[in-house]
Amino acid sequence: MATVFGLLITIFLVTVGMFAILAVFIGMIASSAEQSPVTIKDKTWLHMDFKEVIVDRGNKDPFANFDFNSFTAVPHLGLNDILKNLENAAKDDRIVGVYLDMSQVNAGFASLNEIREALKRFKESGKPVHAYADNMGQKAFFMASVSDKVCLNPVGLLELQGLSSQHMFYKGALDKLEVEVQVIRHGKFKGAVEPFMLNEMSPENKLQTQKYVRVLWDKMVAGLAEGRGLSVGKINEIADGLKVRSAEDAKELGLVDELCYRDEFIDKLKELGDVAESDKLTRIRISKYARASGNTLAGKNNKDKIAVVYASGGIGMGKSKYGMMGAKTISAAIAKARKNKKVKIIVLRVNSPGGSALASDIIWREIELAKKEKQVVVSMGNLAASGGYYIACGANRILADESTITGSIGVFGLLPNVKGLLNNKLGITTEILNTNSYSDVGSGYRPMTEFERVAIQATVERIYEDFIGKVAKGRGMTVEQVDEIGQGRVWAGKDALAIGLVDELGGLEKAIEVAATMAELKDFSIIEYPTQKDSFEALLESWSENMSEASLKSFFGKDYAHYRNLRDTMNHKGIFARLPYDKLLE
Repeated sequence: MATVFGLLITIFLVTVGMFAILAVFIGMIASSAEQSPVTIKDKTWLHMDFKEVIVDRGNKDPFANFDFNSFTAVPHLGLNDILKNLENAAKDDRIVGVYLDMSQVNAGFASLNEIREALKRFKESGKPVHAYADNMGQKAFFMASVSDKVCLNPVGLLELQGLSSQHMFYKGALDKLEVEVQVIRHGKFKGAVEPFMLNEMSPENKLQTQKYVRVLWDKMVAGLAEGRGLSVGKINEIADGLKVRSAEDAKELGLVDELCYRDEFIDKLKELGDVAESDKLTRIRISKYARASGNTLAGKNNKDKIAVVYASGGIGMGKSKYGMMGAKTISAAIAKARKNKKVKIIVLRVNSPGGSALASDIIWREIELAKKEKQVVVSMGNLAASGGYYIACGANRILADESTITGSIGVFGLLPNVKGLLNNKLGITTEILNTNSYSDVGSGYRPMTEFERVAIQATVERIYEDFIGKVAKGRGMTVEQVDEIGQGRVWAGKDALAIGLVDELGGLEKAIEVAATMAELKDFSIIEYPTQKDSFEALLESWSENMSEASLKSFFGKDYAHYRNLRDTMNHKGIFARLPYDKLLE
């Protein structure tokens, strides 16, 4: 046994050592590549495709999104980098235009709208934007419609049929397994618990879902109509009749300008850039262009700074990890921004469906402390709901995109009872010995008593009252007013503005402009928090996450998100302030 134990320790130490060496080696390569200058030739096209997942903040660490099962990078594009680089490219005489490759788009509606608005500003420089796709989904078409010219593969397909919000319910399966999920909530619109207690959407959840999906679709249709020179009625007529059944249909209906193959499209770009047909088209990917262009949004050497704190993912306790923001990490980031004397104002970028009520409150408290010394502006991304709104509600000013999903002011708790599954399906029995009457409350091996339900409901009510009280204080409303628009109801950003949950519509760049005005800053630079992990730390975290999740992602495919939400919800302890999804209509 001693020999075996020693061998295992040796293998472990060698493995860790090898990964450490690998981390240092790749880190050196990445650092060298990042520092190496990128030369941009005249008549260069800025090439933008959206195959990578678009996140709020880019990460330059080589291990940040590394798949150790296939040993390949899974690159992410930072919205912050895209916006800055489009601004730079508009002023760069070497860049002749933007080439949009729209065959695939991985982004939420609010992010797409921010990029689309940035492309509009780019066009004001007089430089063209041209789009091409082999196939074009609705999100891709929304983005491409801002272009001067849209080209589609002659045998490709353009999708235009409207938006669909699809929901999965687990109650029937849980009933067959004899698992009872005991739900305690406050908020008749709190749809996050419905998959565990119903087999279909409640009237309240159906109402709110139809409303915010309609807002998203109306925003998309308005953009398409404006970009393609068609009426809103015409766009809806095409969608209702599924009239786009071929590339020829898309062209005849005025949705695209030309049908051509990619090589023909490239030749057209050469012609526009006054490049000989025999020469190669000069283009640079936007991710690479970042190494060749400085941050023109704000000079790097300015003494005064605006801190941008990125709060992305579900909300939990402890440190942030893959796909989740940790209260400890985000609170520490806000505290650093508060204590940095060069930082004159803080912008909190929130992109979250919510999560732990306790963790949300910890972050909220840090915002309150920050406000005693400097102002705080919130910029909402695709989602800033439930716990995501909790951490935002106390800010001095809140901005959201029209397509942002926010609100969901409500809380709930779940207690699974697996007694039937264990006894009747698996033949497992349990025996519990308690020191007090309710020592085993929440154990999951028996149903709740009515006394326990009342006690837990009182806890939920207390947290809800605390939640709406903080919203009322932050938004200058009465508790009754917040309760009326609360109850777990979800709102699109456009409607949230009308009912007072946000102050202004706009994206991250707009929020920074507002912050600069509030702090009376003309010359400033941006400092971003939290500090990104070093290569070795990112290596270990990525390795751990990939090894445990990769097989599940492969097995569940596109339904992996449903599995993860079910697992995380069932495993969570405490009270939730959360939406039932991480992404909407993607």
